[in-house]
Amino acid sequence: MIDISPEMIAIIMMGGVLVGVLTGYPLAPVVAGIALVVGFLTWGGLQVTDLFYSRMWGLIRNYVILAAPLFIFMGLMLERSGIAERMYEALYLWLGGLRGGLAITTVVIGTILAACVGIIGASVTMLALIALPAMVKRGYGKAIASGSVCAGGTLGILIPPSIMLVLYGPMAEISVGKLFMAAFVPGLVLSGLYCTYIAIHCLLKPEIAPAVPVEDRAAPFIKKTTLLLTSMVPPVLLVLAVLGSIFFGVAPPTEAAAVGAFAAILLALAYRRLTFQALKDTAFLTLRVTSKVLFVAVCAFMFVGVFLGLGGGNVVENVILGAPGGRWGAFALVMFVVFILGMFIDWLGIIFIMVPIISPLAPALGFNELWFAMMICVNLQMSFMTPPFAYAIFFLRGAAPPELGVTTADIIRGVIPFVFLIMVGLGLCAAFPQIILWLPGMMIK
Repeated sequence: MIDISPEMIAIIMMGGVLVGVLTGYPLAPVVAGIALVVGFLTWGGLQVTDLFYSRMWGLIRNYVILAAPLFIFMGLMLERSGIAERMYEALYLWLGGLRGGLAITTVVIGTILAACVGIIGASVTMLALIALPAMVKRGYGKAIASGSVCAGGTLGILIPPSIMLVLYGPMAEISVGKLFMAAFVPGLVLSGLYCTYIAIHCLLKPEIAPAVPVEDRAAPFIKKTTLLLTSMVPPVLLVLAVLGSIFFGVAPPTEAAAVGAFAAILLALAYRRLTFQALKDTAFLTLRVTSKVLFVAVCAFMFVGVFLGLGGGNVVENVILGAPGGRWGAFALVMFVVFILGMFIDWLGIIFIMVPIISPLAPALGFNELWFAMMICVNLQMSFMTPPFAYAIFFLRGAAPPELGVTTADIIRGVIPFVFLIMVGLGLCAAFPQIILWLPGMMIK
C-alpha cells in the first residue's frame, strides 16, 4: 500500500476529476476510475471493494430516491399532454399586446412547466419549438428571445417538484419535503426578476420586442378566458395537490410523486393525448433518464467514499474555514467554487460529489442547513447558462428551427443578463433568509 497525505489525496482526486472531464470523458467513468485506482493503491482490493459495495447498497435502498423516476415520469407524461402549446396559445392572446409580452409569456410558461415537468431538456426544447419561432418571426431580437427561453426553461431545476431537490436531500441528509417548500419562493423570485428585466429592457429598447398586432390576437373575451382556464387550471391543480400533500403532512415526497404520476396520465387522457405508444415511450424515456442519474450517483458515491475515507473532506473543510472574511468569506468561497464547477461539470456530479463534502460546513459556519442548501441550489441555476458546459444553451441550439438563424453567439448574449439576475436573487436570499425559510417553517410536521 502507498501512504499518501490527505492534502495530496485532495489534490490528486479533485484535480483528476477536472482533468478527466476537460479531456472530454463522461463524468461517471472518470470519478469511478479515480476512486478505484486511488482506493486500491492506498487501501488494497478487499477494503475498497467492501466500501463500494456498502455505499452502492445504501444508495439502492434509499426510499426517498424512488421519488425521482416517479417525478420524471410525471414530467414526461405532462409534456406529451400538450399543456405547453395550450398555455402559450392562451397567454399569447392576453400578453401579446405588451412590448416584450411574448418573452414574458415564455418565462411564465417556463415557470409553470417547472412545477409540472421539472426536466430541463424537455422544458427548453418545448419552449424552443413553441415560443422561439413566435418571437423571432414577430421581430423580436434573437438575443432576448433566446435568453427568455433558456431562463424560463431552466427554472424546472429549482421550482418543486425538482429532480435536483429529490437527489440533494439524501446527499445532505435534509428532508426533501422541506427542500421543496424552501425552493418555491426563491423560484418565483427568480421568475419575477426575469419578467421585470424583460419588461424594463423592452421598454427602453422597444425595437427588440414589438407588440403583437391587434388583428393577430383578436379573440372574444369569453374565448380567451376559457382557453386560459382550461389550459392552466388542471396542471396548476395537479402541482398544488402534489406539493400540498407534502406541505400538510398528508404524504411524503415518494407517495406524492406516485400520485402525481398517476394524475399526469389522467390529464393526458383528458387532453386526448394518451395512447399506448405515448405511455410506452414515456416509460422507456423515464428508464433511460433514471438509469443515467443512478449510474452517475453510484460512481460518485464510490468517489466520495474514498475521498472522505482518506481525509480529503477534512482538507476541504480546513481550506474553506480558513478563508479570510470569517464565515461570510468562507460562504463566498463555497459559492464561488460551486459556480466555477458548474461551468465544467454536470450538476449531477456537483450534487453527488460536492454536497456530501460541503454540507457539514453549514453548522460549522453557523448557517441554517436548509438555507445553506438552497443557496447552493439557486447557484446551480447558473450552471445551465454558463459556458462551456451549459445545458440550456446546447438544448436550445439543437432544438431551434434552422430557418430562424439563431446562432450560439445570440444565445450566449441573451443568457448573460439572466445569469446576473440569478446573482441578484442569491443576494436577496442572503440578505433576507426568510425568502427561503418562511414556507418550510409553516409546514405541518
